[in-house]
Amino acid sequence: MKRASGFEIVAARAWNLLNEGRPFTPIFVLGTFLLFHAGSWADANFWTDAAVALLGTLLLFAVYFAYDFPLYLRNYLWLPLVAALVIWGGAREMLGLWLTGIGLFFFFTVFFWGTFYYHLRIGTSWLNFTRFWKLVLQHSDSTSGNAQEQLPKTLLLLYLMEMLYRWSASPFGTISNAWFEAIIFEAAVLVYAWVLHWYLFDWKPEERNESPATLPKVEGAVSRKVYVLVVDGMRKDRFEEADAPFLKKLRAEGTEYTAMETVYPARTVVCFSSMFTGTYPREHGIASNMVWRLGVRTETIFDSLRKVGKKGRLVGIAHLIDSMGDDVDAVTAVAHFDEADPMAVALAKQVVEEHDPDLLVLQLIGTDQIGHSRGALYDEYRTKIEQADRLLEEFVGWLESRGAMEEATVIVCADHGQAIGIGGHGHLDEGERWVPFFMSGHGVRKGVTIETPQTLVSMAPTLAYLLGAPYPSHSRGPVLSDALNEIDKG
Repeated sequence: MKRASGFEIVAARAWNLLNEGRPFTPIFVLGTFLLFHAGSWADANFWTDAAVALLGTLLLFAVYFAYDFPLYLRNYLWLPLVAALVIWGGAREMLGLWLTGIGLFFFFTVFFWGTFYYHLRIGTSWLNFTRFWKLVLQHSDSTSGNAQEQLPKTLLLLYLMEMLYRWSASPFGTISNAWFEAIIFEAAVLVYAWVLHWYLFDWKPEERNESPATLPKVEGAVSRKVYVLVVDGMRKDRFEEADAPFLKKLRAEGTEYTAMETVYPARTVVCFSSMFTGTYPREHGIASNMVWRLGVRTETIFDSLRKVGKKGRLVGIAHLIDSMGDDVDAVTAVAHFDEADPMAVALAKQVVEEHDPDLLVLQLIGTDQIGHSRGALYDEYRTKIEQADRLLEEFVGWLESRGAMEEATVIVCADHGQAIGIGGHGHLDEGERWVPFFMSGHGVRKGVTIETPQTLVSMAPTLAYLLGAPYPSHSRGPVLSDALNEIDKG
């Protein structure tokens, strides 16, 4: 078992600059432009001319940073590019730059990321590119691996930069009509993006608006211990297809929520932040895996437990430290895809032995990893769910052998599902919005199915209610009390 090193924690943050679509776009476009003009770097006026070109394109960079175009919105990105060609022409002159950009994009996504990176990180085959290129073309979420979003953005940004660069002989020269036309065009793209998002971006989940004052009064603990087992990135339909007898037995012996909805955007760090603060990104401040300001801005369930002298620990990957800080015991995610989850379980056992926490959250990352590297609709993905089932059976059996399951409640869920492409998740395509969620063990009703739609922000207030702790300050979801027996609380 290997914990995440300090280098891995920093490297994970740096990688998000290239993984998340918003920072990737400007980094990639500027890098492509500079590489294409590498032979001119020594020219006296190159850097000033390039700076003027960048300045003239800055508004469009800002528009494409502010607005992502997931799912079917990405189809509308081609219209501004077509409009630019109709207005200014010059497609033939841009062909070399565009081919350079397209070639570098597929080299980065298919070979560097999809093959080299995944081989070094989780041990995928050197031939992973033979499948990964298909996943990049299918991907629907706003990450760097979404070719249908990144390519039209990249081609238009390169087009405008190159046009202004060729015009500009000096930053202090006569300003031509082309420069003004470019600014007006970019302002029109801004209006276009705003209109599209205002009228068409309508699939975000409706937020709940409970508060600690409206939730049931906490008068004592229901459970002595609570174990939250999160199979990261597990699709609900693929779980049903999988041979997972242990988890399905737990479900049958407890209460299942068949319409449990994740949060938006459905990124791992966002989802975990919402689950364990009980609120949404607008309040806890974690809006993507790219965390610009470390730490959530609201109370967590771990803070609530400390108020009553109880302890909680989260065993997961290094990314989660960005939001949950010292409450995380991070296991390395740089390991063969068959080794990552066993190491997480080994670390969870060590945490139980050393800290005996009242709340233990265990994240298994293997299913998510294989979905990103090999796709969620292939056999390898279902096999990973089945392996997670065996590991969790062994872990719960180990807890029982120590007497740690006495008066204990188990919650099993996914933080998000995965869609087509490279394990798409974030913007709620089919397969990622509704997640498996069931409770079992002490205090939980047996053989119950609840079809009323619920949300993962109910996790934190439910944990507080189970463990007799104050609700986190910004709890927005209801307590999942309809899963609980009417029992005396001590």
